[in-house]
Amino acid sequence: MQPVFTALVVAVFVLSRAFAAGTDELPPTVRSVLELRELPPDTLSIYVEDLGTGEPLLRWLDQTPRNPASTIKLLTTLVALDLLGPAYTWNTNIYALGDIDGDTLEGDLLIQGHGDPFLVTERVWQMLRRVRQAGIRVITGDLLIDDSYFDVAAEDPAAFDRQPLRAYNVTPNALLMNFKVVRFWFEPDHGANAVRVRLDPPLTNVDLVNELSLAAGRCRGYQRGITISTNAAIDKVTFSGKFPSGCKRYAMDRTALSHDKFAFGLFSLLWRESGGGFDGRLRNARTPDDAEPLVTFESLPLVDVIARVNKHSNNVMARQLLYTLSAEQFGAPGTEAGGRKVVSDWLMQNGLNFAELAFENGAGRSRDVRISARDLGAMLAFAWRQTYMPEYVSSLALSGSDGTLRRRLDDQALVGRAHLKTGSLDDVAAIAGYLQSRSGRRFVVVVLQNHLDVHRGPGEEVQEALLRWLNRQ
Repeated sequence: MQPVFTALVVAVFVLSRAFAAGTDELPPTVRSVLELRELPPDTLSIYVEDLGTGEPLLRWLDQTPRNPASTIKLLTTLVALDLLGPAYTWNTNIYALGDIDGDTLEGDLLIQGHGDPFLVTERVWQMLRRVRQAGIRVITGDLLIDDSYFDVAAEDPAAFDRQPLRAYNVTPNALLMNFKVVRFWFEPDHGANAVRVRLDPPLTNVDLVNELSLAAGRCRGYQRGITISTNAAIDKVTFSGKFPSGCKRYAMDRTALSHDKFAFGLFSLLWRESGGGFDGRLRNARTPDDAEPLVTFESLPLVDVIARVNKHSNNVMARQLLYTLSAEQFGAPGTEAGGRKVVSDWLMQNGLNFAELAFENGAGRSRDVRISARDLGAMLAFAWRQTYMPEYVSSLALSGSDGTLRRRLDDQALVGRAHLKTGSLDDVAAIAGYLQSRSGRRFVVVVLQNHLDVHRGPGEEVQEALLRWLNRQ
């Protein structure tokens, strides 16, 4: 009997290990998509947990570490929400370094950044309006910029995907203005047989060279036939190529200038537009220890910031959060390494021991980031039990309604059913978040898939098949 007993024990052990590895049966609809698109099942990981019972409903290779792309932002924003609180704000301080005589500052104006992730053009205008309300109209000195609150290592913006001018490749900065992005507008001038180009905001320190010609044709093609090139400083932008005459208007968002030169250009533009006088230069400086701010401009609260990070998958805003966590926990200057340590410490303190985690920059813009579907699911289940759960869940895109899901999952069966973070890189497709089924049950759902060209549509088909099946549970 001993060999039979031993064989039985071994069989039970093998079955239990198989279950632990996530070999539950895939829903037939999911398997059908895999077969139709010729996607190997072992390229897919799924973890689904019933939030009512805490029990897994479906596990498929859920312990396999995979690249999650932008779904890793869920971890960055959760740690920020937990440690900083929903009402946390960033301050941008402005100092008048000199005497104020009437409406004239006889000296320099200094702007000190503390990492506000959403200091877009409209908010910069509001900030400078506060300076005007403080009584200053003319500045006789220079604009000084103090961005020392973050220590950002030199980084090649072309290293990730050879697209250095794309907004998603912008590096963090303590005085990040408008994500360092300019919108270029292109319009045909049929009378002159030419193409008009303008930029918004119209920064005067960007040298725009227009070598475009107008060609007969419909409004289509990659970048509408426009080729863009820059010099090393990104302060000279050249457009060439043939622009289709069938286009009424076309917009292209690209980065320009260095961080400090962009801030200088935007300040100069908005200050003069408001009627202010300024002819100074740009200088980098540290804020004097004894200086008192003339204006302290408060950012949007963290709860609004993480909604922009998660709904619209903003990379540089997520990275700003990581540097902020470092500065808040370990003191300035904030660093990426410090931010990673904050996240690692937080996971351990909360019993989330993610042995396979490779976190990188907190935004998912990496080929090396890794996490398992089970670990990502455990983190989402943890978030569900916290007092700030409503703020966290509402930061995710709502199926068929907004953010990165505005044009996805938009039929009546799934609209409004799921709050999800999407992730996409070349050969990576992912979703993670929460779904309420038509029966009222609530689930954590994570889908990570890494395979050649899965980002070109097949991954979304797999995700939708799973969500439809889950909605029926």
